[in-house]
Amino acid sequence: MSLRPTFRLLSILSMFLSIFLLFPGLIDFLEFGRIYLLQIAGVSFVIALPIWYFCRKATSFSNKDVFLVIVLSWIMTSIFGSLPFYYSGFFDSYTNALFEAVSGVTTTGATILNDVESLPKSILFWRAFLQWIGGLGIVVFTIALLPLLGVSGEKLFNVEYPGPSSEKITPRIKDTARLLLGFYIGFTFLEFTLLSYSMPFFDAICHALTTMPTGGFSTFNDSINSQSDYVKSVILLFMIIGGTNFALHFRSLKVGLRSYVRDREFLYYIGLVALASVSILLASYSYDEGSNTLDTTFQVVSILTSTGYTATDYSAWQPFIKQFLLFGLMFVGAMGGSTSGGIKLIRIVAIIKYASMELKRSLHSKAIIPIRIGKKVIPDEVIRKTIAFFLFYVAFFFIASFCFVLLGDDLQSALGAAASGMGNIGPSLGAYGAMDNYLSMPIVGKYIMMFCMLLGRLEIFAVLVLFTKTFWRS
Repeated sequence: MSLRPTFRLLSILSMFLSIFLLFPGLIDFLEFGRIYLLQIAGVSFVIALPIWYFCRKATSFSNKDVFLVIVLSWIMTSIFGSLPFYYSGFFDSYTNALFEAVSGVTTTGATILNDVESLPKSILFWRAFLQWIGGLGIVVFTIALLPLLGVSGEKLFNVEYPGPSSEKITPRIKDTARLLLGFYIGFTFLEFTLLSYSMPFFDAICHALTTMPTGGFSTFNDSINSQSDYVKSVILLFMIIGGTNFALHFRSLKVGLRSYVRDREFLYYIGLVALASVSILLASYSYDEGSNTLDTTFQVVSILTSTGYTATDYSAWQPFIKQFLLFGLMFVGAMGGSTSGGIKLIRIVAIIKYASMELKRSLHSKAIIPIRIGKKVIPDEVIRKTIAFFLFYVAFFFIASFCFVLLGDDLQSALGAAASGMGNIGPSLGAYGAMDNYLSMPIVGKYIMMFCMLLGRLEIFAVLVLFTKTFWRS
C-alpha cells in the first residue's frame, strides 16, 4: 500500500483549509489587529505545498487507500480546525479545542463553551465554517473544487457521501460532486437571505452555514430559544431540506415537486416528523402542560435531522415520555443522502421490512418474499450490510454508555451522551441537556465522545476497517 496518494490528497486538503482560514483571519485582523490566524494559514500552506509537489503524480487510489485517506482527512481537518481555537485563548486546554473542532467537522454541534457570545467573530465564523465544510463532506468538497484526483474520485465519493448509498446523479462523479455542492451553496445562500430580514448580518451568515450541514452551532448562548417565530420557521424549513436526500432535490428540478410526493422515504420522513410532533403535543395537553406547536415541531426536526439547535428547554419537559420520544429520534436520523446523522430512516425501514419478511417465512419456509421499499426491491447484499451497520451502531452505543457510567455519569447522562455522539446530535439529556454543555465531562470521556462523533459521521465501516488485520496485510 503506497501512502503517496494519501499524502497528496491530505496536502491538497490542507492547502484548501489554509485558504479558507484567511477569511476569519481577515475578520480578526480588521477587528483586533491580530494576525495569528493568518500565521496559522500561512505556515500550514507552506508545509503542505512541498508534500503535494513530491506526491503530485500519485493519482491512483487502491481500495485500502480510500478508507485510510477518508479517516485521515477527517482527523487532519479536526486537528487543523482546533488550532485557531487553541491559539485564540478562549479554550483552557487543547483537549477542549480539539473537542470543539471534532464536533464542528462531524456536524455534531456539541460544545464545551459556557459563553458563546463572548467569542470574537473570527472564531464564531470558523466554528460555523467547520460545520459547513463537514456537511456534504470535506472529500466531496475537494473532488468538486480541486478535480485533480482522476477516476479514483468515485471511490472516495462512494465511501464519504453521507447515507447508506451514494446516488450518482450524473455520469461523471466529479460533476455529481459539483452539482451537489451547487445545491448546498444555493440553499445556504437562500437561507442567509431569508434570515437577514430578521437577524444581524453576521448571525444570519453563521446560522445559514450551520443549518444546511445540520450542525447546530449557534452564535447565541441560548441557541434559537429567544429568536422570533420567523427565524425559527426559516431554520425549521432548511433543517427539513438538509435532512432530505440531495439527489431528490436534483430530481425535483427535472420532474417538479411531485418527485417528493412520489418518494417513499421522503413520505416516511415527513410522516415521522408529524407523528412525533403530534404525540408530544398530545402528551403535553393530556398532562395540562401547554406546548408551543412551532417550538415542538422545531425540536423534533432538530433532533431527527441531528442539527441540535434548541428552540426550547426540552430537558424540563414533563411528562418524561416527551423526552423519551426525542431520545428515540436521536437514533433514527433523516433520509439517506442527506447531511443528517443517525442510523438513517431508510435503514430503519429496511430492517423493519426484513423482520416482517422473516415472520412470513416462519409460516411459509419455502416462499420467496422480496423486500420492497415502494416499488424498489432491496437486494440481499444491501440488507446484510444494513443489519451489520445496525448491530455495530447499537454495540458501540452501549459500549460508549458503559464507559461514561464508569467515568461517573448518571445513567440518563451516559445514555444521552452516547446517543448524541453516535448520532452527531449535539445536545442530549441529563447533565448534557438542552441548556448545558460538555465542559464538565472528564478528559477521557471527551476523547470517547470524539471517537463516537467520527464513528457516527463516517458511518462506522470506514473507521472499523482500519482496525482489521486484513487491512494492514500486504
